[in-house]
Amino acid sequence: KDGIIFMREEEKLARDVYLYFYEKYGMRIFNNIANSESSHMSAIKILLDKYNLPDPVLNDEIGSFQNEELAALYVKLTEAGDVSLLEALKVGLTIEDLDIRDLMLFDDDVTSEDILLVYNNLTKGSRNHLRAFYRQTTQNGGTYTAQFITQELFDYIINSPKERGAW
Repeated sequence: KDGIIFMREEEKLARDVYLYFYEKYGMRIFNNIANSESSHMSAIKILLDKYNLPDPVLNDEIGSFQNEELAALYVKLTEAGDVSLLEALKVGLTIEDLDIRDLMLFDDDVTSEDILLVYNNLTKGSRNHLRAFYRQTTQNGGTYTAQFITQELFDYIINSPKERGAW
């Protein structure tokens, strides 16, 4: 239950940060991935409704969070990305790195097939987002070292092809 509730807001964090950077830099990757994060939020909302869990997204305004840690992280990440486009791309990598780690942690305690399906698809999306942000980061002269998943897993993801397939 806690994992589903937390992931709803963590997906919102990703969407909100990417919308913030799209507004600031106008780079299409931020808008495209923000739209994907909105879909992720919707998938988690379906689970919240199905299992009669409270929705932590009481206010859908950008930067508004019930979870104080996520609220603080939003401020920290947007400030880090305000420095430059390259730093904003690295923030994208950081968010997806964190997202993959959290989904892997929550996945361990899940036995319901519908929740596993959503988590697996969210993880696939995050791996694709990680690849896209990494490609843009390196094209802009930057590098990134994994912070939340192992460097081995990070390297495996960025060196593997984009994953296809709908839910």
